[in-house]
Amino acid sequence: MAKCYRNDVGSLVLDRPSGAAHHSRLWTAFSGSAFRRKIVNAVSCGASSRHRQQLMREVESDEVVVVSSATASRTTATTIKSVLEHSNERKSERLKAKGEKTNVKSDKLLDLLNLAEAEADAETRKKVEVLEEFKLVVKELQVEDEGMRRAAASRARLLAKEDSEARVTLAMLGAIPPLVGMLDFEDADSQIAALYALLNLGIGNDVNKAAIVKAGAVHKMLKLIESPNAPDPSVSEGIVANFLGLSALDSNKPIIGSSGAIPFLVKTLKILGNKNGSQAKQDALRALYNLSIFPPNISFVLETDLLPYLLNTLGDMEVSERILLILSNVVSTPEGRKAISSVPDAFPILVDVLNWTDSPGCQEKVSYILMVMAHKAYGDRQAMLEAGIVSSLLELTLLGSTLAQKRASRILEVLRVDKGKQVSENFGGNSSAAVSAPICGSSSSSTNPNGTSKDCFEEEEDMMSEEKKAVKQLVQQSLQNNMRRIVKRANLPQDFVPSEHFKSLTASSTSKSLPF
Repeated sequence: MAKCYRNDVGSLVLDRPSGAAHHSRLWTAFSGSAFRRKIVNAVSCGASSRHRQQLMREVESDEVVVVSSATASRTTATTIKSVLEHSNERKSERLKAKGEKTNVKSDKLLDLLNLAEAEADAETRKKVEVLEEFKLVVKELQVEDEGMRRAAASRARLLAKEDSEARVTLAMLGAIPPLVGMLDFEDADSQIAALYALLNLGIGNDVNKAAIVKAGAVHKMLKLIESPNAPDPSVSEGIVANFLGLSALDSNKPIIGSSGAIPFLVKTLKILGNKNGSQAKQDALRALYNLSIFPPNISFVLETDLLPYLLNTLGDMEVSERILLILSNVVSTPEGRKAISSVPDAFPILVDVLNWTDSPGCQEKVSYILMVMAHKAYGDRQAMLEAGIVSSLLELTLLGSTLAQKRASRILEVLRVDKGKQVSENFGGNSSAAVSAPICGSSSSSTNPNGTSKDCFEEEEDMMSEEKKAVKQLVQQSLQNNMRRIVKRANLPQDFVPSEHFKSLTASSTSKSLPF
C-alpha cells in the first residue's frame, strides 16, 4: 500500500521564493516522476477536498514553478490538474448514480403507498354503501305499505342468504321484530317472504335464533297453521324449515316442544309420507330428531301416533337412518321403551334391520336400540328371541361393523344369561332346591353315604345335561339359520341340502362357538 504524506504543497514540491532575485530551487533528491507519484499517493490516500481545491488554485495561478525547465513545469502542473479533475468526475458520477437509484426506489415505494391507500378508500366506500343499503332495507320493513315491506323482506332474504356479516348487521339494525310482525299479514306472499328471511337470518347464528323465538315467531307460526283456512303449502314448508333451524339451539328445544309444534310436524310428515325426495319431509324428520334430544319432549312425541308410523316406514331407505335416530332418543326414557314394545310387530321389524348389511349405519343404530331394550326389560328379551334375533346377532358379530359387532355381542351375553336362568328354573324346581343341592349330599353322607348322596348327584348331572342340551339346540338352530341366509345370498337353489360334513359340524358344536 502506498505511503501517505501530509497534504502540504510546500513540503511536497519546493520552497517558496526568497530574496531579491526571486529564484527558486528544486530539492536535489526530487525528480518529476517522484513528484507525480507523491501527488497520486496524496490523492489516493483521501486528501480532503479543501486541500485539493487549494492545490488546484495554486496550480492555476502559476504559483508552483519548476526550476529545471519550462517544459517540465507545464507537464507537472497539467498532471496534477488532470488527476484532480478525474477524481472529481468519478465522485460526481457515483453521486449521480446513487441519486438516480434512490429516486427509483422512492418512486416505487410511493406508487405502492398510493395503491394501498386507493384500495383502502375503495373498500371503505363499499362498506359504507352496503351499510346504507342495510339501513334502507330495515327502514322499509317498518313502513305501513305492505307491498314495500314485502319487497324489503325479499331483499333481506337475499342479503342474508350467504353472508354471515349481513345476518349480524341486519339483526343489529332491528330487522327481526318487523319480519316477525309480517307473519300476521293475510297475504301468503308476505308470509313466505318473512318466513324465509327469518330462516336465512338464523342460519349459523345462535344469537339470531334466540332473538327470533324471543320475538314470538313460534306462536305466530302455529297461529298460521291453526287458522280456519288451510295454509298455503309453501307457507307450511317455510314453517317446517324454521322449526328445523330454530330447534337446533338447545335453549329453544323446550319452548318449541311445549308450544304444540310436534303434532304439526308429525301431521306434515304423514301428509308428505308418499312423496319421495320431498325436502319438507326430510326437514320434519330432522326437526323431530332435534326436539327428541331434549328428554321432556319425549312425552309430547308419545302423545301422537309417531312411533307406529316410524316403525312401519323403516323399509324406506331414504329415511330409515333418520327414523332410527329418533327411536334411539325415545328408548332413553322408560315410557319411550314401553311405547315401542307396545307397537305390534315392533321387534320383528327391528330385528330385520340387523340383516341390512348394505347399511352399516342402520345396523349400528338398531343394535343400540335393541341393546338398551334388552338390558332394561325381561319381556322385551323374550319378544326378541321369538323374533329370531339370535341368528341375526350371530351373523352381525361376523359381518357387521366394529361398533355393531360389540353391541351384538352384548345383546347375546344378556340373552345367554337370561336363557341359563330360564333353564335352571325349568329343571331345578326352584332356586332354594338348586342352592341346597350340594348340601344334600354332604348332610346325608353321615347317615347313608351310599344312598341319598348318589341320588342327589345323579339329579344334578341330569340337570346339567338338560342345560347342555338346550344350549346345543340353540347353537344348532342358529347355525342352520345362518346357512339358509348364506345360501340365499349366494343365489343357490332353494332345495340346496348341506353336506354331511356340515351336519356333523353342527351336531358336534357346543356353546364354545358362541362369541360371548
